[in-house]
Amino acid sequence: MNTENLDIYRELQRHLDKLPIGFPATESGVELRLLKHLFTPRQAELALNLGFQPTVLKKIYRKVKKTGITIEQLEKELDQMEEEGLIHFGSTKEGDEIIKYYANAPLVIGFYEFQLNRLTEDLYNDFMQYMEEAFIYEFNKTGIPQVRTIPIEESIPYEKNISTYDELRTMIENIGEPISIQECICRQAKDLVGDPCKKTDLRESCFAFRTFAETYIKKGLGRQISKEEALKILRKAEEDGLVLQPGNSIRPMSICTCCGCCCGILVNQNKLPEPAQFFATNYYATVDEDLCVACGICEDRCNMDAIHVEDNIAHVDKARCIGCGVCVPTCTSEALQLHKKEEEIIPPRNTKEAYMAIMDKKAELARMEKSS
Repeated sequence: MNTENLDIYRELQRHLDKLPIGFPATESGVELRLLKHLFTPRQAELALNLGFQPTVLKKIYRKVKKTGITIEQLEKELDQMEEEGLIHFGSTKEGDEIIKYYANAPLVIGFYEFQLNRLTEDLYNDFMQYMEEAFIYEFNKTGIPQVRTIPIEESIPYEKNISTYDELRTMIENIGEPISIQECICRQAKDLVGDPCKKTDLRESCFAFRTFAETYIKKGLGRQISKEEALKILRKAEEDGLVLQPGNSIRPMSICTCCGCCCGILVNQNKLPEPAQFFATNYYATVDEDLCVACGICEDRCNMDAIHVEDNIAHVDKARCIGCGVCVPTCTSEALQLHKKEEEIIPPRNTKEAYMAIMDKKAELARMEKSS
């Protein structure tokens, strides 16, 4: 990478680091390799003129017209970047005119996921190195995660009080359409490197809703499904022991079905001594020691290494338990139960509100660091 190109990728790294979920630098420079996999120098330069909030095409053009580019050429190049999954896009109609908007996308959930079917082994390896070196700490920094954990259906008895935003069936019923299903990029990557998922044979296991679903469908990365098919796939994910992680809002744009062997987030959270503190979850598991028969099924199913059988009793490590409920329905003696936390975490109303809360918290932390 020549010096001129290196400079533009460093500029882009610093620019993306201003997003709610930033893009911090590393000592190894793996973040620059990651950007170079995806952005050409020209695309990196254009991305510097976008922001977190969608910006209308004409306003972006005012920033770059001094370079001699026409608005038609700018539109074409931005559309190509959106097609390649590098930036976000939206549009509205005013009379006969289509008004286009563009915005920077974060790494996750963002331009990495849109590399579905375009992954290479080098890109995946650099992504995982970056996750471990820097990104997981950025992801956890504010304590307001992008995703949250909801319990699988069979883990919560119907007579128990469960908020609608933690109840899967109600969420799907009210989530809005279209609904798309696409391959999980994490499992696709693990297949690519010859280390397939140990939990499930599901590959179409990531869901998107409304405008996010329209984007996946338009790109040919996902297919539209009904609510009934969505629930059928989600039931299979629950049976296989996958963690349900919708976006952190009452009306999420996506639901991931995650495992501890493939998911980049869970894999790296698992390396921390007390990962539960970084998850938005309203539940935790407990064991009735009088009922436990030490069958070990719960230990095998747990994606967070939160359950261990010792002295013929299963023990739950609350510092690792994320309240997903995967352990509950397969407990042979009904010794495991989920309990609701005393202080309930109410998710933000929508994705924008979640990101704004993260931005506000980042600003507060920066002020505290500056004053200390």
